[in-house]
Amino acid sequence: MSAYESLLARLAELGHLGQAAALMGWDHQCYMPPGGALARANAMGAMGKLLHERFTDNETGRLLAAAEAEGAEEGSDKALTLRVVRRDFDRSVKLPTELVATLARETALGHEVWVKARKDNDFAHFMPTLERLLDLSRQVADHLGHNGCRYDALLDQYEPGMTTEQVATVFAEVRDGLLPLMEIIREGEPVDESCLRRHFDEKTQLQFTEYVAKKLGFDFTQGRQDLAVHPFCQSMHRTDVRLTTRVEPNWLPCALMGTIHEAGHGMYEQGFNPDDDGTPLSGATSLGFHESQSRLWENIIGRSRTFWTVFYPGLQRHFPSVLADTDMHQFYRAINRVEPSLIRVEADEVTYCLHIFLRFELEQELVAGTLAVKDLPEAWNSKMQSYLGITPPTDSVGCLQDVHWSGGMFGYFPTYALGTMLSAQLYEKALASEPSIEPGLIRGDYAPLLGWLRENVHHPGRRYLPSELTERICGEPLSAKPLLRYLHSKYREIYFAERRQRRRIL
Repeated sequence: MSAYESLLARLAELGHLGQAAALMGWDHQCYMPPGGALARANAMGAMGKLLHERFTDNETGRLLAAAEAEGAEEGSDKALTLRVVRRDFDRSVKLPTELVATLARETALGHEVWVKARKDNDFAHFMPTLERLLDLSRQVADHLGHNGCRYDALLDQYEPGMTTEQVATVFAEVRDGLLPLMEIIREGEPVDESCLRRHFDEKTQLQFTEYVAKKLGFDFTQGRQDLAVHPFCQSMHRTDVRLTTRVEPNWLPCALMGTIHEAGHGMYEQGFNPDDDGTPLSGATSLGFHESQSRLWENIIGRSRTFWTVFYPGLQRHFPSVLADTDMHQFYRAINRVEPSLIRVEADEVTYCLHIFLRFELEQELVAGTLAVKDLPEAWNSKMQSYLGITPPTDSVGCLQDVHWSGGMFGYFPTYALGTMLSAQLYEKALASEPSIEPGLIRGDYAPLLGWLRENVHHPGRRYLPSELTERICGEPLSAKPLLRYLHSKYREIYFAERRQRRRIL
Protein backbone atom coordinates (compact mmCIF):
# COMPACT_ATOMS: atom_id res chain seq x y z
CA MET A 1 0.00 0.00 0.00
CA SER A 2 0.98 3.61 -0.48
CA ALA A 3 1.69 5.69 2.60
CA TYR A 4 -1.67 7.43 2.08
CA GLU A 5 -3.55 4.12 1.98
CA SER A 6 -1.71 2.92 5.10
CA LEU A 7 -2.57 6.16 6.86
CA LEU A 8 -6.27 5.79 5.98
CA ALA A 9 -6.29 2.20 7.25
CA ARG A 10 -4.74 3.28 10.53
CA LEU A 11 -7.22 6.13 10.94
CA ALA A 12 -10.16 3.86 10.10
CA GLU A 13 -9.19 1.58 12.97
CA LEU A 14 -9.02 4.56 15.31
CA GLY A 15 -12.44 5.59 14.02
CA HIS A 16 -13.87 2.24 15.10
CA LEU A 17 -12.46 2.76 18.59
CA GLY A 18 -13.97 6.23 18.58
CA GLN A 19 -17.37 4.71 17.82
CA ALA A 20 -17.00 2.45 20.86
CA ALA A 21 -16.16 5.49 23.00
CA ALA A 22 -19.22 7.32 21.64
CA LEU A 23 -21.42 4.35 22.51
CA MET A 24 -20.10 4.41 26.09
CA GLY A 25 -20.93 8.11 26.28
CA TRP A 26 -24.48 7.60 24.98
CA ASP A 27 -25.13 4.74 27.40
CA HIS A 28 -23.68 6.83 30.22
CA GLN A 29 -26.39 9.47 29.79
CA CYS A 30 -29.28 7.19 28.87
CA TYR A 31 -29.08 3.82 30.62
CA MET A 32 -26.09 3.49 32.95
CA PRO A 33 -27.10 3.00 36.59
CA PRO A 34 -25.88 5.80 38.86
CA GLY A 35 -23.63 3.40 40.74
CA GLY A 36 -21.61 2.78 37.58
CA ALA A 37 -20.31 6.33 37.30
CA LEU A 38 -16.79 5.73 38.63
CA ALA A 39 -16.21 2.56 36.62
CA ARG A 40 -17.52 4.23 33.48
CA ALA A 41 -15.36 7.29 34.07
CA ASN A 42 -12.28 5.06 34.38
CA ALA A 43 -13.21 3.23 31.19
CA MET A 44 -13.77 6.45 29.26
CA GLY A 45 -10.49 7.84 30.57
CA ALA A 46 -8.67 4.71 29.42
CA MET A 47 -10.32 4.90 25.99
CA GLY A 48 -9.44 8.57 25.65
CA LYS A 49 -5.84 7.80 26.54
CA LEU A 50 -5.65 4.92 24.05
CA LEU A 51 -7.13 6.96 21.20
CA HIS A 52 -4.81 9.90 21.84
CA GLU A 53 -1.69 7.74 22.14
CA ARG A 54 -2.45 5.86 18.93
CA PHE A 55 -3.29 8.99 16.95
CA THR A 56 -0.29 11.03 18.07
CA ASP A 57 2.40 8.34 18.03
CA ASN A 58 5.43 8.38 15.73
CA GLU A 59 3.91 5.96 13.24
CA THR A 60 0.94 8.21 12.52
CA GLY A 61 3.28 11.18 12.09
CA ARG A 62 5.55 9.17 9.80
CA LEU A 63 2.70 7.97 7.59
CA LEU A 64 1.21 11.47 7.41
CA ALA A 65 4.53 13.01 6.34
CA ALA A 66 5.11 10.25 3.79
CA ALA A 67 1.59 10.64 2.37
CA GLU A 68 2.12 14.38 2.04
CA ALA A 69 5.43 13.73 0.25
CA GLU A 70 3.62 11.53 -2.29
CA GLY A 71 1.79 14.65 -3.45
CA ALA A 72 -1.86 15.28 -4.26
CA GLU A 73 -3.71 17.36 -6.82
CA GLU A 74 -4.93 20.60 -5.31
CA GLY A 75 -8.58 20.39 -4.31
CA SER A 76 -8.66 16.59 -4.63
CA ASP A 77 -10.13 14.42 -1.89
CA LYS A 78 -6.62 13.22 -1.08
CA ALA A 79 -5.37 16.77 -0.63
CA LEU A 80 -8.40 17.75 1.45
CA THR A 81 -8.07 14.61 3.59
CA LEU A 82 -4.41 15.27 4.29
CA ARG A 83 -5.23 18.85 5.25
CA VAL A 84 -7.83 17.62 7.78
CA VAL A 85 -5.46 15.02 9.23
CA ARG A 86 -2.56 17.46 9.44
CA ARG A 87 -4.69 19.97 11.34
CA ASP A 88 -6.00 17.30 13.72
CA PHE A 89 -2.55 15.79 14.24
CA ASP A 90 -0.74 19.09 14.84
CA ARG A 91 -3.30 20.09 17.43
CA SER A 92 -3.42 16.70 19.15
CA VAL A 93 0.35 16.31 19.57
CA LYS A 94 0.37 19.54 21.59
CA LEU A 95 -1.81 17.92 24.26
CA PRO A 96 -0.22 15.58 26.82
CA THR A 97 -1.87 12.19 26.81
CA GLU A 98 -2.40 12.28 30.56
CA LEU A 99 -4.28 15.57 30.24
CA VAL A 100 -6.56 14.09 27.59
CA ALA A 101 -7.20 10.99 29.71
CA THR A 102 -7.82 13.06 32.85
CA LEU A 103 -10.27 15.31 31.04
CA ALA A 104 -12.20 12.31 29.67
CA ARG A 105 -12.42 10.78 33.14
CA GLU A 106 -13.32 14.01 34.95
CA THR A 107 -16.05 14.95 32.48
CA ALA A 108 -17.62 11.51 32.86
CA LEU A 109 -17.67 11.99 36.62
CA GLY A 110 -18.73 15.61 36.23
CA HIS A 111 -21.90 14.66 34.43
CA GLU A 112 -23.17 12.70 37.41
CA VAL A 113 -22.26 15.50 39.80
CA TRP A 114 -24.12 17.99 37.61
CA VAL A 115 -27.23 15.80 37.38
CA LYS A 116 -27.46 15.61 41.17
CA ALA A 117 -26.69 19.31 41.68
CA ARG A 118 -29.33 20.32 39.15
CA LYS A 119 -31.89 18.00 40.70
CA ASP A 120 -31.16 19.25 44.24
CA ASN A 121 -30.65 22.92 43.29
CA ASP A 122 -27.24 22.69 44.92
CA PHE A 123 -24.61 24.76 43.11
CA ALA A 124 -22.13 24.21 45.93
CA HIS A 125 -22.15 20.49 45.10
CA PHE A 126 -21.14 21.23 41.50
CA MET A 127 -18.68 24.03 42.24
CA PRO A 128 -15.52 21.93 42.90
CA THR A 129 -16.17 19.95 39.71
CA LEU A 130 -16.60 23.11 37.66
CA GLU A 131 -13.39 24.59 39.09
CA ARG A 132 -11.50 21.40 38.24
CA LEU A 133 -12.85 21.30 34.67
CA LEU A 134 -12.07 24.97 34.16
CA ASP A 135 -8.49 24.38 35.26
CA LEU A 136 -8.16 21.45 32.85
CA SER A 137 -9.65 23.53 30.04
CA ARG A 138 -7.18 26.33 30.67
CA GLN A 139 -4.38 23.77 30.46
CA VAL A 140 -5.78 22.57 27.13
CA ALA A 141 -5.88 26.14 25.82
CA ASP A 142 -2.30 26.81 26.91
CA HIS A 143 -0.99 23.64 25.30
CA LEU A 144 -2.84 24.37 22.05
CA GLY A 145 -1.45 27.89 22.03
CA HIS A 146 -3.04 31.31 21.72
CA ASN A 147 -2.20 35.00 21.42
CA GLY A 148 -3.14 35.89 24.96
CA CYS A 149 -6.80 34.84 24.67
CA ARG A 150 -7.30 31.32 25.97
CA TYR A 151 -10.90 31.39 24.81
CA ASP A 152 -9.71 31.57 21.17
CA ALA A 153 -8.02 28.18 21.54
CA LEU A 154 -11.12 26.60 23.10
CA LEU A 155 -13.51 28.12 20.55
CA ASP A 156 -11.34 26.84 17.69
CA GLN A 157 -12.01 23.26 18.79
CA TYR A 158 -15.67 23.68 17.86
CA GLU A 159 -15.60 26.42 15.20
CA PRO A 160 -12.25 26.07 13.40
CA GLY A 161 -10.73 29.32 12.28
CA MET A 162 -13.05 31.64 14.19
CA THR A 163 -11.87 34.01 16.90
CA THR A 164 -13.53 35.44 19.97
CA GLU A 165 -13.38 38.91 18.45
CA GLN A 166 -15.13 37.76 15.27
CA VAL A 167 -17.87 36.08 17.28
CA ALA A 168 -18.39 39.19 19.40
CA THR A 169 -18.73 41.30 16.24
CA VAL A 170 -21.44 39.19 14.62
CA PHE A 171 -23.23 38.74 17.94
CA ALA A 172 -23.40 42.51 18.37
CA GLU A 173 -25.03 42.78 14.94
CA VAL A 174 -27.65 40.21 15.89
CA ARG A 175 -28.30 41.85 19.25
CA ASP A 176 -28.70 45.29 17.69
CA GLY A 177 -31.25 43.85 15.27
CA LEU A 178 -33.18 41.87 17.89
CA LEU A 179 -33.71 44.53 20.53
CA PRO A 180 -35.86 46.81 18.29
CA LEU A 181 -37.89 43.77 17.21
CA MET A 182 -38.56 42.86 20.83
CA GLU A 183 -39.84 46.40 21.43
CA ILE A 184 -42.15 46.09 18.43
CA ILE A 185 -43.47 42.73 19.65
CA ARG A 186 -44.28 44.18 23.07
CA GLU A 187 -46.69 46.56 21.33
CA GLY A 188 -48.40 43.77 19.37
CA GLU A 189 -51.33 41.48 19.99
CA PRO A 190 -50.94 39.29 23.11
CA VAL A 191 -50.46 35.59 22.40
CA ASP A 192 -52.12 32.93 24.55
CA GLU A 193 -49.96 29.82 24.95
CA SER A 194 -52.16 28.05 27.53
CA CYS A 195 -53.00 25.31 25.01
CA LEU A 196 -49.36 24.16 25.26
CA ARG A 197 -49.52 23.83 29.06
CA ARG A 198 -52.33 21.32 29.34
CA HIS A 199 -51.72 17.70 30.30
CA PHE A 200 -50.25 15.72 27.39
CA ASP A 201 -49.75 12.01 27.93
CA GLU A 202 -46.00 11.34 27.89
CA LYS A 203 -46.12 8.10 25.89
CA THR A 204 -48.33 9.72 23.26
CA GLN A 205 -45.97 12.68 23.06
CA LEU A 206 -43.09 10.34 22.26
CA GLN A 207 -45.15 8.57 19.59
CA PHE A 208 -45.95 11.88 17.91
CA THR A 209 -42.38 13.17 18.08
CA GLU A 210 -41.11 10.03 16.36
CA TYR A 211 -43.84 10.31 13.74
CA VAL A 212 -42.74 13.89 12.99
CA ALA A 213 -39.02 13.05 12.92
CA LYS A 214 -39.66 10.21 10.49
CA LYS A 215 -41.76 12.42 8.20
CA LEU A 216 -39.00 15.03 8.14
CA GLY A 217 -36.50 12.44 7.00
CA PHE A 218 -34.79 10.92 10.04
CA ASP A 219 -34.23 7.23 9.26
CA PHE A 220 -35.25 5.08 12.23
CA THR A 221 -33.76 1.98 10.58
CA GLN A 222 -30.42 3.68 11.20
CA GLY A 223 -31.30 5.52 14.39
CA ARG A 224 -33.42 5.58 17.53
CA GLN A 225 -34.75 7.93 20.19
CA ASP A 226 -34.35 7.65 23.97
CA LEU A 227 -34.76 9.86 27.04
CA ALA A 228 -32.04 11.97 28.69
CA VAL A 229 -31.80 14.66 31.36
CA HIS A 230 -30.54 17.10 28.71
CA PRO A 231 -31.45 16.23 25.07
CA PHE A 232 -28.56 15.45 22.73
CA CYS A 233 -27.72 13.54 19.55
CA GLN A 234 -24.94 10.96 19.53
CA SER A 235 -23.67 9.36 16.35
CA MET A 236 -21.64 6.17 16.35
CA HIS A 237 -21.70 6.12 12.52
CA ARG A 238 -24.00 7.55 9.87
CA THR A 239 -25.88 4.21 10.07
CA ASP A 240 -26.25 4.35 13.87
CA VAL A 241 -27.46 7.73 15.12
CA ARG A 242 -29.09 8.13 18.55
CA LEU A 243 -31.50 10.95 19.39
CA THR A 244 -32.62 11.80 22.91
CA THR A 245 -35.39 14.01 24.20
CA ARG A 246 -36.97 15.09 27.47
CA VAL A 247 -40.71 14.92 28.13
CA GLU A 248 -42.70 17.33 30.29
CA PRO A 249 -46.36 16.32 30.72
CA ASN A 250 -47.55 19.93 31.01
CA TRP A 251 -45.32 21.60 28.40
CA LEU A 252 -45.73 20.13 24.92
CA PRO A 253 -42.83 21.96 23.16
CA CYS A 254 -40.24 20.37 25.45
CA ALA A 255 -40.28 16.97 23.77
CA LEU A 256 -41.80 18.05 20.45
CA MET A 257 -39.40 20.83 19.54
CA GLY A 258 -36.53 19.05 21.28
CA THR A 259 -36.98 16.01 19.07
CA ILE A 260 -37.17 18.09 15.89
CA HIS A 261 -33.99 19.89 16.98
CA GLU A 262 -32.11 16.66 17.63
CA ALA A 263 -33.50 15.09 14.45
CA GLY A 264 -31.88 17.98 12.57
CA HIS A 265 -28.56 16.96 14.09
CA GLY A 266 -29.35 13.34 13.33
CA MET A 267 -30.18 13.91 9.66
CA TYR A 268 -26.87 15.72 9.27
CA GLU A 269 -25.05 12.70 10.73
CA GLN A 270 -27.04 10.29 8.55
CA GLY A 271 -26.34 12.44 5.50
CA PHE A 272 -22.57 12.13 5.27
CA ASN A 273 -21.39 10.73 1.94
CA PRO A 274 -21.19 6.91 2.09
CA ASP A 275 -18.05 7.11 -0.05
CA ASP A 276 -16.36 8.85 2.90
CA ASP A 277 -17.09 6.05 5.40
CA GLY A 278 -14.05 5.30 7.53
CA THR A 279 -12.14 8.37 6.36
CA PRO A 280 -11.39 11.67 8.13
CA LEU A 281 -13.74 13.45 5.69
CA SER A 282 -16.82 11.82 7.21
CA GLY A 283 -17.96 14.27 9.85
CA ALA A 284 -19.25 17.78 10.48
CA THR A 285 -17.17 20.74 9.37
CA SER A 286 -17.98 22.52 12.65
CA LEU A 287 -20.42 22.62 15.52
CA GLY A 288 -21.86 25.82 14.05
CA PHE A 289 -22.83 23.95 10.91
CA HIS A 290 -24.21 21.14 13.07
CA GLU A 291 -26.36 23.64 14.95
CA SER A 292 -27.48 25.21 11.68
CA GLN A 293 -29.17 21.93 10.81
CA SER A 294 -30.93 21.50 14.16
CA ARG A 295 -32.04 25.13 14.28
CA LEU A 296 -33.25 25.11 10.67
CA TRP A 297 -35.50 22.10 11.19
CA GLU A 298 -36.65 23.08 14.68
CA ASN A 299 -37.48 26.72 13.96
CA ILE A 300 -37.62 27.70 10.31
CA ILE A 301 -39.51 24.51 9.44
CA GLY A 302 -40.92 23.25 12.75
CA ARG A 303 -42.41 26.58 13.85
CA SER A 304 -43.70 27.60 10.42
CA ARG A 305 -47.35 28.04 9.48
CA THR A 306 -46.83 25.68 6.54
CA PHE A 307 -45.52 22.95 8.85
CA TRP A 308 -48.47 23.15 11.23
CA THR A 309 -50.97 23.26 8.39
CA VAL A 310 -49.63 19.80 7.57
CA PHE A 311 -49.09 18.40 11.08
CA TYR A 312 -51.73 19.98 13.29
CA PRO A 313 -54.56 17.61 12.24
CA GLY A 314 -52.31 14.71 13.26
CA LEU A 315 -51.48 16.36 16.58
CA GLN A 316 -55.20 16.77 17.30
CA ARG A 317 -55.76 13.09 16.49
CA HIS A 318 -53.08 12.17 19.03
CA PHE A 319 -54.61 14.45 21.67
CA PRO A 320 -58.30 14.75 20.67
CA SER A 321 -59.67 15.89 24.03
CA VAL A 322 -56.76 18.15 24.91
CA LEU A 323 -56.77 20.24 21.71
CA ALA A 324 -60.42 19.98 20.69
CA ASP A 325 -61.06 23.69 21.36
CA THR A 326 -57.85 24.97 19.73
CA ASP A 327 -57.63 25.61 16.00
CA MET A 328 -54.45 25.61 13.92
CA HIS A 329 -54.16 29.40 13.87
CA GLN A 330 -54.28 29.59 17.69
CA PHE A 331 -51.76 26.78 18.01
CA TYR A 332 -49.38 28.35 15.47
CA ARG A 333 -49.37 31.64 17.37
CA ALA A 334 -48.89 29.79 20.69
CA ILE A 335 -45.90 27.78 19.45
CA ASN A 336 -44.35 31.07 18.30
CA ARG A 337 -45.07 33.18 21.36
CA VAL A 338 -42.23 35.55 22.21
CA GLU A 339 -41.57 35.98 25.90
CA PRO A 340 -38.31 36.05 27.86
CA SER A 341 -37.87 32.68 29.53
CA LEU A 342 -35.54 31.02 32.00
CA ILE A 343 -34.65 27.89 30.03
CA ARG A 344 -32.49 28.18 26.91
CA VAL A 345 -33.73 25.04 25.17
CA GLU A 346 -37.32 26.25 25.55
CA ALA A 347 -36.65 29.83 24.42
CA ASP A 348 -38.50 31.35 21.47
CA GLU A 349 -36.70 32.25 18.26
CA VAL A 350 -36.42 35.94 19.02
CA THR A 351 -34.91 35.72 22.51
CA TYR A 352 -32.91 32.49 22.03
CA CYS A 353 -29.68 34.14 20.96
CA LEU A 354 -29.72 36.35 24.05
CA HIS A 355 -29.27 33.18 26.12
CA ILE A 356 -26.18 32.38 24.07
CA PHE A 357 -24.72 35.87 24.37
CA LEU A 358 -25.03 35.57 28.15
CA ARG A 359 -23.16 32.27 28.23
CA PHE A 360 -20.53 33.50 25.77
CA GLU A 361 -19.71 36.45 28.01
CA LEU A 362 -19.67 34.37 31.20
CA GLU A 363 -17.46 31.69 29.65
CA GLN A 364 -14.87 34.25 28.63
CA GLU A 365 -14.74 35.60 32.17
CA LEU A 366 -14.54 32.12 33.71
CA VAL A 367 -11.76 31.01 31.38
CA ALA A 368 -9.84 34.26 31.89
CA GLY A 369 -10.24 33.95 35.67
CA THR A 370 -11.89 37.35 36.02
CA LEU A 371 -15.03 35.62 37.31
CA ALA A 372 -14.63 33.21 40.20
CA VAL A 373 -16.73 30.05 40.04
CA LYS A 374 -18.26 30.83 43.43
CA ASP A 375 -19.63 34.08 41.97
CA LEU A 376 -21.18 32.43 38.90
CA PRO A 377 -24.79 32.21 40.17
CA GLU A 378 -24.89 35.92 40.99
CA ALA A 379 -23.24 36.87 37.68
CA TRP A 380 -25.64 34.60 35.79
CA ASN A 381 -28.69 36.14 37.43
CA SER A 382 -27.40 39.65 36.79
CA LYS A 383 -26.93 38.98 33.08
CA MET A 384 -30.33 37.27 32.85
CA GLN A 385 -31.89 40.41 34.25
CA SER A 386 -29.89 42.60 31.90
CA TYR A 387 -30.55 40.61 28.73
CA LEU A 388 -34.01 39.17 29.37
CA GLY A 389 -35.48 41.16 32.23
CA ILE A 390 -35.99 38.12 34.47
CA THR A 391 -34.09 36.59 37.38
CA PRO A 392 -33.98 32.81 37.94
CA PRO A 393 -35.61 31.82 41.23
CA THR A 394 -33.20 28.87 41.59
CA ASP A 395 -29.83 27.82 40.22
CA SER A 396 -31.44 24.70 38.72
CA VAL A 397 -33.19 26.92 36.18
CA GLY A 398 -30.24 29.30 36.14
CA CYS A 399 -26.55 28.47 35.93
CA LEU A 400 -27.11 24.71 36.44
CA GLN A 401 -29.57 24.23 33.60
CA ASP A 402 -27.11 23.22 30.82
CA VAL A 403 -25.04 20.06 30.65
CA HIS A 404 -22.11 21.51 28.69
CA TRP A 405 -19.84 22.77 31.47
CA SER A 406 -20.00 19.40 33.20
CA GLY A 407 -18.47 18.04 30.00
CA GLY A 408 -15.70 20.63 29.96
CA MET A 409 -17.14 22.10 26.77
CA PHE A 410 -15.99 25.70 27.16
CA GLY A 411 -16.16 27.47 23.82
CA TYR A 412 -19.13 25.42 22.59
CA PHE A 413 -22.01 27.77 23.40
CA PRO A 414 -21.29 30.37 20.66
CA THR A 415 -21.95 27.70 18.02
CA TYR A 416 -25.66 27.75 18.91
CA ALA A 417 -26.05 31.37 17.85
CA LEU A 418 -23.64 30.99 14.91
CA GLY A 419 -25.71 28.01 13.77
CA THR A 420 -28.94 29.98 14.21
CA MET A 421 -27.58 32.70 11.93
CA LEU A 422 -26.35 30.15 9.42
CA SER A 423 -29.68 28.29 9.40
CA ALA A 424 -31.47 31.35 7.99
CA GLN A 425 -28.68 32.02 5.51
CA LEU A 426 -28.73 28.44 4.23
CA TYR A 427 -32.53 28.34 4.03
CA GLU A 428 -32.63 31.59 2.08
CA LYS A 429 -30.09 30.16 -0.36
CA ALA A 430 -31.95 26.85 -0.63
CA LEU A 431 -35.23 28.53 -1.60
CA ALA A 432 -33.45 30.63 -4.21
CA SER A 433 -31.59 27.62 -5.63
CA GLU A 434 -34.22 24.87 -5.69
CA PRO A 435 -37.76 25.78 -6.90
CA SER A 436 -39.25 22.46 -5.74
CA ILE A 437 -38.61 23.15 -2.04
CA GLU A 438 -41.50 25.53 -1.31
CA PRO A 439 -44.19 23.44 -3.09
CA GLY A 440 -42.83 20.40 -1.24
CA LEU A 441 -43.15 22.09 2.15
CA ILE A 442 -46.76 23.06 1.39
CA ARG A 443 -47.74 19.44 0.76
CA GLY A 444 -45.59 18.04 3.59
CA ASP A 445 -42.85 16.66 1.35
CA TYR A 446 -39.49 17.46 2.96
CA ALA A 447 -37.37 15.46 0.51
CA PRO A 448 -36.52 18.45 -1.76
CA LEU A 449 -35.18 20.49 1.17
CA LEU A 450 -33.37 17.53 2.73
CA GLY A 451 -31.94 16.65 -0.68
CA TRP A 452 -30.54 20.16 -1.11
CA LEU A 453 -29.00 20.01 2.36
CA ARG A 454 -27.58 16.56 1.64
CA GLU A 455 -25.82 17.79 -1.49
CA ASN A 456 -24.62 21.15 -0.22
CA VAL A 457 -24.10 20.75 3.53
CA HIS A 458 -23.99 17.08 4.50
CA HIS A 459 -21.99 15.41 1.72
CA PRO A 460 -19.02 17.81 1.85
CA GLY A 461 -18.34 16.56 5.39
CA ARG A 462 -15.04 17.94 6.66
CA ARG A 463 -13.58 18.87 3.28
CA TYR A 464 -13.78 22.57 3.98
CA LEU A 465 -13.39 24.89 6.95
CA PRO A 466 -16.72 26.40 8.02
CA SER A 467 -15.89 29.79 6.50
CA GLU A 468 -14.97 28.09 3.22
CA LEU A 469 -18.12 26.00 3.12
CA THR A 470 -20.32 29.02 3.86
CA GLU A 471 -18.75 30.89 0.96
CA ARG A 472 -19.09 27.89 -1.39
CA ILE A 473 -22.78 27.46 -0.59
CA CYS A 474 -23.98 31.02 -0.09
CA GLY A 475 -21.46 33.02 -2.09
CA GLU A 476 -20.77 35.22 0.93
CA PRO A 477 -19.40 34.98 4.49
CA LEU A 478 -21.56 34.25 7.50
CA SER A 479 -24.09 37.08 7.87
CA ALA A 480 -26.68 38.11 10.44
CA LYS A 481 -28.87 39.78 7.81
CA PRO A 482 -30.86 36.70 6.65
CA LEU A 483 -31.75 35.81 10.26
CA LEU A 484 -32.87 39.34 11.04
CA ARG A 485 -34.91 39.53 7.81
CA TYR A 486 -36.59 36.23 8.65
CA LEU A 487 -37.40 37.13 12.25
CA HIS A 488 -38.67 40.64 11.51
CA SER A 489 -40.93 39.40 8.70
CA LYS A 490 -42.35 36.42 10.60
CA TYR A 491 -42.99 38.06 13.96
CA ARG A 492 -44.37 41.32 12.65
CA GLU A 493 -46.97 39.18 10.86
CA ILE A 494 -47.73 37.08 13.95
CA TYR A 495 -48.09 40.01 16.33
CA PHE A 496 -49.81 42.53 14.07
CA ALA A 497 -51.82 40.55 11.50
CA GLU A 498 -55.00 40.44 13.60
CA ARG A 499 -54.82 44.16 14.33
CA ARG A 500 -54.49 44.89 10.61
CA GLN A 501 -57.38 42.53 9.88
CA ARG A 502 -59.65 44.37 12.35
CA ARG A 503 -58.72 47.69 10.77
CA ARG A 504 -59.69 46.37 7.34
CA ILE A 505 -63.05 45.20 8.69
CA LEU A 506 -63.71 48.56 10.36
